[in-house]
Amino acid sequence: MMEEIRFFFDAVSTYPFLQHALIAGALVGILCGVVGCFIILRGMALMGEAISHAVLPGVVISYMLGSSSFFIGAVATGALSALGIGYISQNSKIKDDSAIGILLTATFAIGIVMVTSLSGTSVDIWHILFGNVLAVSRTDLWVTLGITIAVLLAIILFYKQLLLSTFDPTMAKAIGLPTKVIHYILMIVLSLVTVASLNTVGIILVVAMLITPGATAYLLTERLHIMLVLSAFFGVVSAVTGVYLSYIYDVATGASIVVVASILFTLAFFFSPKQGVAIRWCRRLSTGKA
Repeated sequence: MMEEIRFFFDAVSTYPFLQHALIAGALVGILCGVVGCFIILRGMALMGEAISHAVLPGVVISYMLGSSSFFIGAVATGALSALGIGYISQNSKIKDDSAIGILLTATFAIGIVMVTSLSGTSVDIWHILFGNVLAVSRTDLWVTLGITIAVLLAIILFYKQLLLSTFDPTMAKAIGLPTKVIHYILMIVLSLVTVASLNTVGIILVVAMLITPGATAYLLTERLHIMLVLSAFFGVVSAVTGVYLSYIYDVATGASIVVVASILFTLAFFFSPKQGVAIRWCRRLSTGKA
């Protein structure tokens, strides 16, 4: 074990692609962890999955137009899908979950059709869907860093508004907060997070990084600011450990990151001091109520 760790750190100090992978993974872990807390608390997990899948056509369109960056296309299609879900649910008797299901499958299917029609191009469907953090470039790093800084600054500046609209939307409306605007801004933020996470965990697995670290933190605390810090920490630990395991054992990096995040959630689920299933079971045994 120690030899493997020493070998990994020697490789990190030698190969720039591993350095980029670790930095990108840590940034995505922080970004997904923080934003994921609000997604969980606002009951928007399915919306996060819809938007993460909806960016696929935008990515493919960017490649078709010869753009080396998929940032604009991905954010545009993600934002349009978020607006479309709201428009369908507000202008018909179709509810949010049904609208999400319709647009999620439609946009993802369109993206797959577009990818499969681009024969002879450099579009790699595997990397788009599951990420390839070991191929992160310096440009990708700057984009991810920019998105992370912008999102974290926005959360810090509008923390009180987010806090109130998340836990008491009725009061937020009563004092004049634009709750619908806040909702759609979060959708755009979700699009940005998805774009930042594409190279790291891919479109399919980004939902796990949005939800799992936040859910793990949610089991350990009832205070939002602590939850945000813990979630970011679990995201970073998952990313760094996942990159290490993928390099040492030659397995898929995005999947390794998600597996580590899932293991952390499982430990919290069973052994959280207040919410842990095993802890509650032991308490019942000690009091003779089992």
